[in-house]
Amino acid sequence: MKKLVLFLAIIAFAMVETHAQVGINTENSAPDPSAMLDVKSTSKGFLPPRMSTSQRDAISAPVAGLTIYNASRNCNETYNGTSWVSNTHYIGESYCGGIVFYVYDSGQHGLIATIADQGTSMRWHGGSFTNTRARADGVGAGLKNTPIIVANQGPVDGNAFAATLCNQYSTAAGGVTYGDWYMPSKHELNLLYLQKAVVGGFANAIYWSSSEYSSDYAWDQSFGDGTQAYYGKANPAHVRAVRAF
Repeated sequence: MKKLVLFLAIIAFAMVETHAQVGINTENSAPDPSAMLDVKSTSKGFLPPRMSTSQRDAISAPVAGLTIYNASRNCNETYNGTSWVSNTHYIGESYCGGIVFYVYDSGQHGLIATIADQGTSMRWHGGSFTNTRARADGVGAGLKNTPIIVANQGPVDGNAFAATLCNQYSTAAGGVTYGDWYMPSKHELNLLYLQKAVVGGFANAIYWSSSEYSSDYAWDQSFGDGTQAYYGKANPAHVRAVRAF
């Protein structure tokens, strides 16, 4: 047995020295010349080490390129030399200047909230009770509503209002400035409420959505009990901006 192990070790060493490549299931073709390890299969995949976030963090001095499957977050992660990054996004992730609070398309797309409120006592309108027709709802709908509200109200009385705070907000992260924030629609605001503990920084108060109800009212949500209702546009409420990715 010892002689067999030694013989295999010598062969492996010779392969490394001669070809600097290893091929698995490559009997009918040579390993790709660009790969140190070439695994061919049409029925099975490559399985990286699986571990929890705490086990990952216990790895001493990880090298850039090290890859694992994070069982706590259900995604593959690679160490980029500074931090662990995933190839899919997850709720609670710090990403693009905010915190991810909703994902779809298997984590390829979703919504991000800012880490703090943009305002705490803001009107919905800019001083004029008009029918703005910002009635869109659903994921991404706030991106349509916000500029409609801003364009309709304009500098009516010169004071900032909820939609302008979100529309004008920008933040930098990783050398990139993100300026495409908007006021969430009624549906997006509820998705944010469902993850308020994950995102953090919310008050036990009323928050505005960008979905209008009528010329006098717009939809809001209590971040105390989750109740959604239509609320007078001149009333004060908190504002939290979101963006899509």
